Amino acid sequence: MNALRNKVQLIGRLGQDPEILTFADGNKMAKFSMATDDSYKDKNGQKVERAYWHNVVVKGGLVNVVENYVTKGQEIAIEGKLTNRAWDDKDGNKRYITEVLCNELLMLSK
Repeated sequence: MNALRNKVQLIGRLGQDPEILTFADGNKMAKFSMATDDSYKDKNGQKVERAYWHNVVVKGGLVNVVENYVTKGQEIAIEGKLTNRAWDDKDGNKRYITEVLCNELLMLSK
């Protein structure tokens, strides 16, 4: 049951080409945003569609797949876990972000 405590599965499209960061030790990290769609009917019976945006981070060997094969607009499925981090911006304000740390990725479109 521990495997279900912090697990996220999403299917969506990339909003931009992945950003690849290379660190001094040679390790890489990929970052991108992806949109998932949702729809429902409002009280008047009209269909309402909405896109939800998710920040995704990829580390380890999977970065090579993202770097070489994943592009803006492509439909993918990911699995990972939610992470949070905080930092101080240049003006000294505390900023927060929630990201999906991806550990599996499946390309659904070419």
